[in-house]
Amino acid sequence: MAKILTSRKENYSQWYNELIIKADLAENSAVRGCMVIKPYGYTIWEKMQSILDDMFKKTGHVNAYFPLFIPKSFFAKEADHVDGFAKECAVVTHYRLRNSEKGGIEVDPEAKLEEELIVRPTSETIIWNTYRNWIQSYRDLPLLINQWANVVRWEMRTRLFLRTAEFLWQEGHTAHATKQEAIEETEKMIKVYSDFATNYLGIPVLIGTKTENERFAGALETYSIEAMMQDGKALQAGTSHFLGQNFAKAFDVKFLNNENKEEYVWATSWGVSTRLMGALVMAHSDDNGLILPPKLAPLQVAIVPIYKTEEQLSAIKQRVNKLVETLRSKNITVKFDDRDYQRPGFKFAEYELKGVPIRLAIGPRDFENETYEVARRDTLEKETVSSAQIVEHIEKLLIDIQDNIYNKALELRNKNTHYIDTYSEFKNILETNPGFIYAHWDGTSETENKIQEETKATIRCIPINSNPEHGKCIVTGKPSKQRVLFAKAY
Repeated sequence: MAKILTSRKENYSQWYNELIIKADLAENSAVRGCMVIKPYGYTIWEKMQSILDDMFKKTGHVNAYFPLFIPKSFFAKEADHVDGFAKECAVVTHYRLRNSEKGGIEVDPEAKLEEELIVRPTSETIIWNTYRNWIQSYRDLPLLINQWANVVRWEMRTRLFLRTAEFLWQEGHTAHATKQEAIEETEKMIKVYSDFATNYLGIPVLIGTKTENERFAGALETYSIEAMMQDGKALQAGTSHFLGQNFAKAFDVKFLNNENKEEYVWATSWGVSTRLMGALVMAHSDDNGLILPPKLAPLQVAIVPIYKTEEQLSAIKQRVNKLVETLRSKNITVKFDDRDYQRPGFKFAEYELKGVPIRLAIGPRDFENETYEVARRDTLEKETVSSAQIVEHIEKLLIDIQDNIYNKALELRNKNTHYIDTYSEFKNILETNPGFIYAHWDGTSETENKIQEETKATIRCIPINSNPEHGKCIVTGKPSKQRVLFAKAY
């Protein structure tokens, strides 16, 4: 089994790219900027989907599906929205090919569309045009819709899972009778994302609002969850947007209230994407390969037999089959790897690379002693456990690994979080010990842009529920009422 040659300290970016490919999560495709998600990686995404979908439905949302193509004129109806996405849009102009006189095929110039179609970068416009037909009365509200889909944003610099021209995501789009209901929905969904990140991804996140510069195009307020990766950079792991009445007015979506008066509805949108796969890799993994939280691991337990004769293998298999059956009855995913064309050492390295949380080995001596060798992926520790205790031990160990992965990520974040009061200190930390920086800011776009241009650090969010703290902006010295979170980011 080939090892990952590049260490995180040597080249974090190269380590990430190698790990994605060697662990069979994804690979680059023949289409520039697009990726193929391989079965092992897609299984993790399916688990994320299943868990999130259940969380959405428990909060009253239902799924629907809307077209991939959006008429160009729809984007022109919301000025901030078109400005935000114009440079990333893929445009369909023709609907037919023909044989070329020079050989091969060409676009048929006579098959030009009357109106160009945008391949969706996000679905607000097509969805709000549809909602106009669905909403007439306050009785139709709230409308709580989610969509699982693919979107296209034409990126020049791509990286597997983190930034690709096409990616998978979910996008929630809701309509409400009052401003307060819409704000509550926006806040509720960012907390759902935070809960998912904490309890399933094993990643601690900070919730905050975006500055005006960083808000979603067309939103009045954007909430985000920000996670720290092992190199100290931030990753925006999910967003929830309060859209006000902007899209309702753009697409004339009104309702009759209970006083029989017409009003525009209030809107939200929220989403997470396959970028979470990148977060999962970068937050936890090491130089030996993936470290996956048990709740999302495609395979939670791998059992490797060690034997010299077919008789030994047969006896081991008979014992292990009972264990496999018991574990599966407890919804623990397990594989007995009796491939005869790979040596045990190869299998150990493969499961380590792929981040399988628990690996069991059983050889002739273990068989005689009625024990298993148990190796946990997160710490690489090994121990011997009796057959009588193995099921209970595995159940407890899966919980412990999930908790340990989270606590390790939290410890990393705490260690690399800084509170500073001067711009020189700010720059020094970014160069020597990158991480999260809490500092005072005067609230202006000019200062925000200056900091980004000079340091490449951005305001990741204005933390919610943070204590007021009067201070002075690190750049201008003007008054500030609270610290904001800065970091370099993906």
